[in-house]
Amino acid sequence: MKLPAILALLAGSGLALLAWSRTWFTVRLVDGQAAAGGATSLEVGGAVASPALAALALAGLALAGALAIAGPVIRIVLGALAFVLGGSVVLAAGMSLADPAAASSAAIAEATGVAGAQPTAELVAAATPTGWAVAAIAGGVLVAAAGVVVVVTGRAWATSRRYGAGARFADDEASVPTAASDRAVDDWDGLSRGDDPTERASGEADGDGRKTAPPHPVDSPRPPRTEGAP
Repeated sequence: MKLPAILALLAGSGLALLAWSRTWFTVRLVDGQAAAGGATSLEVGGAVASPALAALALAGLALAGALAIAGPVIRIVLGALAFVLGGSVVLAAGMSLADPAAASSAAIAEATGVAGAQPTAELVAAATPTGWAVAAIAGGVLVAAAGVVVVVTGRAWATSRRYGAGARFADDEASVPTAASDRAVDDWDGLSRGDDPTERASGEADGDGRKTAPPHPVDSPRPPRTEGAP
């Protein structure tokens, strides 16, 4: 159910965003009242009738992207958020559809110069919905349904991440033997510090895992004899 839930969330959010950009109502003003330019009717878009709808729809799209990579516990949280977002879309669009005059108040005030919710409502003779408000409600229902599906089935989805890969990479790097050139450089550095590389070599293991015996110490040359010495 992972792919269907994410697709439903994308479709519902996209439908709500599309509806927000369309005309929701055609408002006819009362006789004797005309808008700027002499028009007696106004077209009210979703951006005016329900301004918050765009933010809710964009949040739903972002939530769908987060669901694609979320872990089992985060999925449940995101599913609950999707349900809340869908309910908020339904509420915002439903309130506008229930009272077109109030939803169109800002557009009427801008067109006629009459301010206030009650005065602008008195100028409305009729308000005809176009159907895009219903489409926004349908998108909210789809988002909420997707959230329910995520909450119910999200923990059973396949996890997209492979945990522990970094530890395996670290182990693989640790198992790589040291290059011979690096060991040679280390030996030279040790000689410059006064270390004897033969002592370190005595503790190393040979190819069969057995420790090699330390080499025989080299006899230091005797000091030259001086005349008259015994």
